[in-house]
Amino acid sequence: MSHETPAEGERTEGDLTRTGMALKHERTWDYELDRIVEAVDEREASTVGLQFPEGLKRRGPAVADDLRELLADDVNVLISGQPCYGACDLDTYLMRRTDVFVHFGHSPMKESEKIIYVPLFSNVEVTPIMEESLAELADPKTDPDVGLVTTAQHMNKFDEMRAWLEERGYTVHTRRGDERLTHEGQVLGCNYASAEVDADQVLYVGGGKFHPLGLAMEHPEKTVVIADPVNNVVTVADTEKFLKQRYGAVHRAMDAETWGVIFCTKIGQGRWDVAREIVDANEDAYLLTMDEITPDRLTNFGMDAYVNTGCPRITTDDGPQFKKPMLTPGEYRIAVGEEPLEELSFDTFHGTW
Repeated sequence: MSHETPAEGERTEGDLTRTGMALKHERTWDYELDRIVEAVDEREASTVGLQFPEGLKRRGPAVADDLRELLADDVNVLISGQPCYGACDLDTYLMRRTDVFVHFGHSPMKESEKIIYVPLFSNVEVTPIMEESLAELADPKTDPDVGLVTTAQHMNKFDEMRAWLEERGYTVHTRRGDERLTHEGQVLGCNYASAEVDADQVLYVGGGKFHPLGLAMEHPEKTVVIADPVNNVVTVADTEKFLKQRYGAVHRAMDAETWGVIFCTKIGQGRWDVAREIVDANEDAYLLTMDEITPDRLTNFGMDAYVNTGCPRITTDDGPQFKKPMLTPGEYRIAVGEEPLEELSFDTFHGTW
């Protein structure tokens, strides 16, 4: 597979063919192949393991092809087929069996000399969509304070985003949340601590709605404006539909007699103390351990309802797919009467594993 080389002066944003770190099969992301090759040489590695998030797995063979061209013939390149949804979701089996392990698509959550994290920074231009977001942000003359957050893929543009807002009269508030976050202003699908700033409005620059939805749930007092440079759309986070779905799940679980309490064995998602606390206090609750939580796997147990102590996105994103109610730990406490319905909130992770 090949692409035509652009003529001089015609290089488009996101075209990495002249950076020295370009994947010839894909020009949207910087795979930092030079850094991987350097690590292989330094460690005299004979095996390299590659792990990709779900949306980029199809690029795995192309990355492996390009690496093979740059590496010695006796270096083996292996690709993880395990599901991967974040930096908390490492293929530890492959990691133990390779000299160099490369995790693509996420920034480091836990420092390790064995792991090379390649965050895959996007080169999509962000200022056009930020220009459109001004229609949803308050006028800086009346309310200049604005929080700014983004995902790992757009952190390479973060200083540019901040300067752009400041040039238009805004006072930009940013912070690094907790140790689970690598960068100032970064948010994860399970952690929005970087949005805890002194501003009533927060601008989220990034793709998708899950991150800003969680942010709006955890900070209901803030207006969350979503500037999506990938899909080229500006919206305001609306939690109403999400809340109705979660209230429905809690209500359906209130009559449950048996509970399956799931402890996720993925390296960065296990909350053992939370799972044990629920099981110890409920004689009709049973602790289930699994790495991949799917509707089919849970159907085999036949419980009335389940509590997921692993990644919150399993509950919130995939919840409607499960045949029985799937709750977060906080929602469980509401369902069994330990807390009032008004306490329903978004489940988040804080700290490293």
